[in-house]
Amino acid sequence: MTEKKNVKKPDNAQGTSAMWGGRFSAGPSAVMEAINASIGFDQKLYAQDIQGSKAHAQMLADQGIISGDDAAAIIKGLDDIKSEIESGSFEFKAALEDIHMNVESRLRELIGDAAGRLHTARSRNDQVATDLKLWVRDALDGMDRDIKALQKALIDQAEKHAASVMPGFTHMQTAQPVTLGHHLLAYVEMLGRDRSRVKDARARMNESPLGAAALAGTSFPIDREKTAKALGFDRPAANSLDAVSDRDFAMEYMSAASIAAVHLSRLAEEIVLWCSDQFGYVRLSDEFSTGSSIMPQKRNPDAAELVRAKAGRVIGMLNALMIVMKGLPMTYGKDMQDDKEPVFEVADTMALSLAAMTGMIEGAVFNAARMKADAGKGFSTATDLADWLVRTLAMPFRDAHHVTGALVKMAEQKGCGLEDLSLDDMRSIEKGITEDVFGVLGVDNSVASRRSFGGTAPENVARQVQDARARWL
Repeated sequence: MTEKKNVKKPDNAQGTSAMWGGRFSAGPSAVMEAINASIGFDQKLYAQDIQGSKAHAQMLADQGIISGDDAAAIIKGLDDIKSEIESGSFEFKAALEDIHMNVESRLRELIGDAAGRLHTARSRNDQVATDLKLWVRDALDGMDRDIKALQKALIDQAEKHAASVMPGFTHMQTAQPVTLGHHLLAYVEMLGRDRSRVKDARARMNESPLGAAALAGTSFPIDREKTAKALGFDRPAANSLDAVSDRDFAMEYMSAASIAAVHLSRLAEEIVLWCSDQFGYVRLSDEFSTGSSIMPQKRNPDAAELVRAKAGRVIGMLNALMIVMKGLPMTYGKDMQDDKEPVFEVADTMALSLAAMTGMIEGAVFNAARMKADAGKGFSTATDLADWLVRTLAMPFRDAHHVTGALVKMAEQKGCGLEDLSLDDMRSIEKGITEDVFGVLGVDNSVASRRSFGGTAPENVARQVQDARARWL
């Protein structure tokens, strides 16, 4: 037998709702209250809700829609409520459903009937759209700052390791030598694209829904330009229907966050690999490592593993909101109440993931000797040999590729590297090869030769570090 759970009845359970009492003769059931209330999570919007209400009240007074005295009382009362919330003395009530009604109800307790004038010429539809836009705009700014901090950590490490040679991989197989600085700067570029997406999303979303009212605008002579400017928007949203139904800005924020989370996950995966004994390329600080409950020798890169996992949560939240929105007709549906929790989850997850990754990179100690030793394995300078044949012997690249492949096979059979073959060995495959070929076969020579724009030569990397500082920091 299923046990019945006691669900707290709303304060007005025996009466009508304070919000729409004129239409209904009975209050909502406890279950209806539970499914309908959002105050458990949308209280995060308190600062944005109060900010929007203050701008709205001032505009109403400036337009002569309410008196200056009422506007002053409203604004003072809203400031007092903000102080109460931030001090922890404010009582949030589920019966009042959401942050908007909790604030308005408390405002009436503080200043009386003047509070009832605040909702003139607006609806909770344009109010919540405005609140969430303001919150997402702040979240975009915060994500940009956090990504910038990670870029700085990567650039600082890249500067230290501009000439540290390591294996470059394709298909997770040794390909060509690169430098660690070059490798780390690749993530700086990826994160730079993330920041450009943040910037684009912020510019596109910066239109004010306030004044669209429920869906059709209002008959009051409001000034939407004034409230848009007061709230830092570039302009009012052009269409009232779109203004209250738009959640593109939330999905675009979460989309940009999802791509950034994928980038963090890729970096985290490399850290996990590089921390293993099989690689031994990096040691994370104690602050970002954990041990084992049974194996005392273990030093686990759990922070990187968790960043890798959290990408799935971010992507999942984007999917959740897109699925909510995909079937909604114009304009507002209560389904859209479920837009906030995914947005908040993404913001919290990204802030934590970026902070963790920044801490890992800042404290990472790289084993340059181990990386350099591995860089020479797997015939990683074979392409350098092929390029030398093309440059020196004017050999077509495909022929040079074939000759190099034969030399690799010979070295493999002898159990040595290309640089360990004798000149006679090489001439048995291609008689035109000279002593000069040995100048391109070492890993240091290999990376030094990659001086094309964007290449891995240490002198390039040193310039790229300075360029990255100028572009991103």
